[in-house]
Amino acid sequence: MFSKMLIANRGEIAVRIIRTCKKLGIQTVAVYSEADADSLHVKWADEAYLIGKPRVSESYLNIEKIIEVAKKTKAEAIHPGYGLLSENPAFARRCEEEGIVFIGPSADVIAKMGSKIESRKTMAEAGVPIVPGISFPLNDADEAIKTAETIGYPIMLKASAGGGGIGMQIVKSEGELRKAFEGNQKRAASFFGDGAMYLEKYIENPRHIEIQLLADHHGHCIYLWERECSIQRRHQKVVEEAPSPFLDEQTRRKMGETAIRAAKHIGYTNAGTIEFLVDEQKNFYFLEMNTRLQVEHPVTEEITGLDLVEEQLRIAAGERLRYTQDEIQQDGHAIEVRIYAEDPKTFFPSPGKITLFQAPEGENIRNETAVTSGMTVTPFYDPMIAKLITKGQTRQEAMTRMLQALEHYQIEGIKTNIPMLKEVVSHPAFQAGQTTTNFVELHLHKATTK
Repeated sequence: MFSKMLIANRGEIAVRIIRTCKKLGIQTVAVYSEADADSLHVKWADEAYLIGKPRVSESYLNIEKIIEVAKKTKAEAIHPGYGLLSENPAFARRCEEEGIVFIGPSADVIAKMGSKIESRKTMAEAGVPIVPGISFPLNDADEAIKTAETIGYPIMLKASAGGGGIGMQIVKSEGELRKAFEGNQKRAASFFGDGAMYLEKYIENPRHIEIQLLADHHGHCIYLWERECSIQRRHQKVVEEAPSPFLDEQTRRKMGETAIRAAKHIGYTNAGTIEFLVDEQKNFYFLEMNTRLQVEHPVTEEITGLDLVEEQLRIAAGERLRYTQDEIQQDGHAIEVRIYAEDPKTFFPSPGKITLFQAPEGENIRNETAVTSGMTVTPFYDPMIAKLITKGQTRQEAMTRMLQALEHYQIEGIKTNIPMLKEVVSHPAFQAGQTTTNFVELHLHKATTK
């Protein structure tokens, strides 16, 4: 096992990783921007180093500066967390070049799965069902319109290098596609440095269900059941749960076995997630692969009893998986909500000083956060400030506990999406397990646009 590790991230995920490192006796090195000088991850780490100004391009995305700190502190490994550099093949490759262990898959695998177009081709080769569409980049709106005619509307316009819903839009007609193409192409080029776009058939009333995988360097791969992540706004997840209230055991097992086949086909190692769209008939289609730890990993931890960060570290250190597939058992039901510093109706960010922060506590209530009373939420980073996870022996118990916990959550000084989260979890459709990706538009649209 490693004796010292650098965490190339910030916020709650950095704090989360530090917690596991402390448990394992691993010294931690934090990096931070000028805006994060007083952040909890800086205080909790054994060492902390300023790497730049507030903007991520000048700090958390500065590969050479992070590598410099890792070498200076003699860190043996780097954990990238999620977001930022976690799925950047150039960063993983620089770690490899410097003899620093990157906690994740190889740079080549990250690059292959980071391209939505390339990953579609690869998954098709592995025999994984993919959404009908194209597997080549589109150059302009005219080409997109010709292609759309062969697929049929409605379609989903997507950025090949996209993530977080950026560059993605449902299009229902030729006029909409012409209008949407250029704008989304520019956004993709701005956010990802790659304006390549492609088209997929839009699946009506789908569910977003993902399979969590662990794969070691000795050819072993297991799946840790599924997470349902269908409750989204602006194509970004806000409520996740495990297991899915929709799947039957046969479909669940088939999706898990398909995900393992996909991982083995590309030589995947470490923790990863295969995301699927599942239609009303329980047909499932490959959506994308996340070659990193997911924001919503706690719900899997709650129903399996595993520490996914610990498993990541053990795999990266060359250890064999400690469990067989038959040993992975589900225990109860878990729900996670993402708490954002944002207006609950418009979803616009709400930066500012937190005058009061008091998270709920109690049995089977878990909090993941890096903020406290008196801290300032800056406009430089993602507005997610906390995650709240509840567990129950049944889904109903987990939902009841979640609503009670949200009622006792106190955050003052900024706006948050807690009112929206209460509305989601208490809604009859959610309570009944009717959690499709258009849930917010169908059930909360009027409430969130007044």
